[in-house]
Amino acid sequence: MEVQELKLTNFNNREFSVTYYQLQKNPSLVMKKRPLMLIFPGGYFTHLSLREGEPVAMAYASYGFDCAIVSYNLLTDPGKIYPDAALSGLTALKYFREHSEELGINPNQIITIGFSAGGSVVSAMNVMAENPKWGKKYGFTHEQVAPNATILGYPLINIKEVSVPITPEAETKLPTDPELLNTALGVTKQTPPTFIFQADNDPVVYINNSIEYITALRNHNVPFEAHLFDHGRHGFSLARPDLETQGKSWQVNSHVAHWFNLSIEWLEDLKIK
Repeated sequence: MEVQELKLTNFNNREFSVTYYQLQKNPSLVMKKRPLMLIFPGGYFTHLSLREGEPVAMAYASYGFDCAIVSYNLLTDPGKIYPDAALSGLTALKYFREHSEELGINPNQIITIGFSAGGSVVSAMNVMAENPKWGKKYGFTHEQVAPNATILGYPLINIKEVSVPITPEAETKLPTDPELLNTALGVTKQTPPTFIFQADNDPVVYINNSIEYITALRNHNVPFEAHLFDHGRHGFSLARPDLETQGKSWQVNSHVAHWFNLSIEWLEDLKIK
């Protein structure tokens, strides 16, 4: 595996970085082109969670995925979170699709995965990819930037449906467009097939976020699979012992950890893996 730090400029002329994990080329493999997993960690828009970055990349890499972690805009960066965070994601996706031949990536097997705040970014990317007004404003087409599937882990969908108070400073950086404040409002029949997982007792991002998004997907006949676990709280990542942090024993949960293998099976059913 080769790890590269890419520096890209998004559609709004904002620089950002991408950590790209490229598997070694092996001409003897039956699968000649690899799928790509674009990863968007959570972190309350104040940081990017390390537990939802490289460990997730290594997990999917073990199943033959190239992986890339996108460092999207945070509250500490100049300007507003949106549209730039989503535009950075769309730019990264366009980059890998355009360079798919040289990188050994299947351009029709690009999946986005977002955890918590990263779920807001990923679902906002879908909103912007599907609504022509954004493409017209920033100069991209749906075919260039739309993922082939999306995975959402305990996702922030409705920015107001959280237990964490929104500070006055953060309020100034929130989007004004209703479909970015609540990305369920931006779901259309073109929204990519979606896999969602969350715990019912999530004390940070309320379960209503997933339920509202699932309802929107169903209303627009978008294929989806959802796993709403009885317990697991928030931010469990892969829910493995090696990712447990001090004082948070609930992060280890062998039942909740099944979401990962279920996502692999789901992608296989979609013929994306």
